[in-house]
Amino acid sequence: MTTDHEGVRELLAAWAFGALQPGDEQAVRPHLAECAVCAAEAERLRETVRLLDGPSSGVSSEGSAVSLNGSAPARAPEAGGVLALALRSRRPAAVPGIAPHAAPYAAAVSGLQALLRELDGGDGEDGHRNSAWGTPVVHDWDVHDTVAHLLAADEPLALRLGLDPSVPGAASPAEEAADWADAWAVRTAEVIAHEQRREPGETVAAWAAQAAALLATPEARDPELASIATTLMGARLPVADHFTVRAFEVWIHTDDIGRALGLAVPPPPEPHLWRLVHLAVRILGTALGPDAPPVLFAVTGGAEEWVLGSEDEPVRAELVLDPVDFCLLVGGRYAPDEVPRGETGDREAARNVLERAAALSWL
Repeated sequence: MTTDHEGVRELLAAWAFGALQPGDEQAVRPHLAECAVCAAEAERLRETVRLLDGPSSGVSSEGSAVSLNGSAPARAPEAGGVLALALRSRRPAAVPGIAPHAAPYAAAVSGLQALLRELDGGDGEDGHRNSAWGTPVVHDWDVHDTVAHLLAADEPLALRLGLDPSVPGAASPAEEAADWADAWAVRTAEVIAHEQRREPGETVAAWAAQAAALLATPEARDPELASIATTLMGARLPVADHFTVRAFEVWIHTDDIGRALGLAVPPPPEPHLWRLVHLAVRILGTALGPDAPPVLFAVTGGAEEWVLGSEDEPVRAELVLDPVDFCLLVGGRYAPDEVPRGETGDREAARNVLERAAALSWL
């Protein structure tokens, strides 16, 4: 149960939606009676809920809880709209025992599970699966294939943390060879082919079970263990950052699926979004190297600025991007010349940063 002022403020959106756990409800109501600032914010949020989601359906937080154990969660009546999905996506961040570095991944997993439940409403022409599962999404994948891809994409971290592979044929979790990209392409194709022989629900269950197992590892719960660096997908990063990479990819593909189905998918909660931004900036700086023309880079809504490239000469250009647009650029969902941005100075120096950011994507 949360009793501090900032903690209560974090719960106000869920309160406005009527989705608080009983213990948190007991903390929020007395605080609102005493704090005029929070009471005003709570009323503003409640009005936003009325405008975005329409009349309340009276859904309890228990009814909309998301399963992280791979089993199919009970389908309860839920309010529709972007805000409802956003709130469902937030809840796993507070799962007891999960450290802050793994919370974005837990939330992203929950968000995709919530979206995929929208596909469970009926059978397709074959009598077995909702035809929406065959909707083209990205690359040459449909919805089913995209979930299978995520099953494969989570596998390297799962193996490195000592978990068993969900699909037969996984390589040893030894240090990666130089040709990791080719091996990865082969493996993801194998997993997708394997899952195409199964029903979509079986693939979702396998992916969700693997995600739950990752979130149950000591490295997901102990920041000290997660500080140890390991090489996955060609990148040597602390395990904590690999969890952030997994969150990044799950969110990107949730957004892909949402766009394909015409369903609005919210960005990650702000603390999670900024964790993605900070990691992407660090990797981008490393990719550019110390000899690139220096560019002053900033993301709207943040207090930080970064000089990307050489530190031995004056800044040649300035770039400002929205945090979601920056993540979509790094995720390969914007071309460098199409991403919305503020730009001044040397256009070639700025373009070098944008092109290198877009080239980081392997999603």
